[in-house]
Amino acid sequence: MKNKMTAFPYLIWMAVFIIIPLVLVVYFTFASEDGGFTLDNIVKISQYTPIFIKSINLAIIATLICFVLAYPIAYILSRSTEHYQRTMILLIMLPMWMNFLLRTYGWMTLLENEGLINKFLSIFHIGPFQMINTAGAVVLGMVYNYLPFMILPLYSVMTKIDYSMIEAAQDLGCNPVKVILKVLMPLSLPGIITGVTMVFVPSVSTFIISRMLGGGQNMLIGDLIEQQFIGSTYNPYVGSAMSLILMVIMLIIMGIMSSFDDDEMEGIVI
Repeated sequence: MKNKMTAFPYLIWMAVFIIIPLVLVVYFTFASEDGGFTLDNIVKISQYTPIFIKSINLAIIATLICFVLAYPIAYILSRSTEHYQRTMILLIMLPMWMNFLLRTYGWMTLLENEGLINKFLSIFHIGPFQMINTAGAVVLGMVYNYLPFMILPLYSVMTKIDYSMIEAAQDLGCNPVKVILKVLMPLSLPGIITGVTMVFVPSVSTFIISRMLGGGQNMLIGDLIEQQFIGSTYNPYVGSAMSLILMVIMLIIMGIMSSFDDDEMEGIVI
């Protein structure tokens, strides 16, 4: 009885902030303006297919860049002294203590045509370059904001890897590339899966980064959904359909990533 009473506030929280909003999203997705059932809202999304594809592509690029940057950083951290690890983790987490909008505004100041980067390059008579309002700026914003979400899971897993296994592979004649591909990466696969999921999911649904760094030329799924609810093209029915499709895409991707269970990872190592 006591356990049920303890769980009651959490059940209320889930019902108010998770279950009820999801029910409303599903309802508006399949409802017409007169309250009847319809699939027109789903059909209308097809005209936004290029934006869905672009959002997924940019999220994949940002995730790959985060992985390439985070993997060596996490490995170096995992093999460092405890004092160095604590200091570096603090530095990695420090930007996350700052407001998300302020961090993005900071990059706007750097990337603008009259921003700090172009002003610095002008000293050497280079530029100015168009960096703001581009797809590259959007990817840069994603990488900067979500890189810690890739580093921390990898670091957490790598600290638990027995270094003697790496030394044994080296003693058996494996070069550095084979050690990484055959030993280190399979052992760190749980961290890779977690990191990829934690970076890709917010990247594909972001709207602040694309609006501030990409301008109107780089609209993503999140921008479309926002427009349907608070923009001039107010249409909660289509907006709910977009949200539902986006959730389905995320669930499929998370399901694929979580399909790599422990038995499969052990088979890879062997």
